[in-house]
Amino acid sequence: MKRNHLIASVAGGAAGLAVVGGIVATALPEGAPGAPAAAVADAAAQAVEQRDVLTGEALSAAAEAGLAEAREQEQQVSIAIVDRSGSVRMVLKTENAGPQTQESAEQKAYTAVSMGQPTSKLTEGATGDGPTIADLPGTLFLPGGVPVASGGAPIAGIGVGGAPDGSIDEEIANAALEALENFEG
Repeated sequence: MKRNHLIASVAGGAAGLAVVGGIVATALPEGAPGAPAAAVADAAAQAVEQRDVLTGEALSAAAEAGLAEAREQEQQVSIAIVDRSGSVRMVLKTENAGPQTQESAEQKAYTAVSMGQPTSKLTEGATGDGPTIADLPGTLFLPGGVPVASGGAPIAGIGVGGAPDGSIDEEIANAALEALENFEG
């Protein structure tokens, strides 16, 4: 009961109130203690660097092309696209893709963008005595990940997981990459 009373009190003094998943968020009126300043200063131009990123339309086109290739080959896979920092930007799954396929696809995409090479070319460096690149967290050195480059530098990674052979995953990833190479959005 006290909790409801507290929420009502907060809501009465706030400009807005939202309850999402049991978490209460308020928007404080301008000038209220704890409210953000009304004006935000711009950073100096030399302090800002622009980065190449795939547009939402390009992400959709690539993922849809990969999905079409997976269906043509009758494969149940997940297709993941990550940005340069390794953050997932898009995931598409065929209807019956297993639960492990998404993590595999994300890790392959992350590995491809991190190393700037298809994951199929990295497997030799992932074996040996002592530490190897396979010890890097979040990486997966199985075929199925390809980098996306712009200006000669990797800006994204496409990963596919779920086919019974990594070379099939890589064919699907390459179909998605080809869609970006031919994108006219």
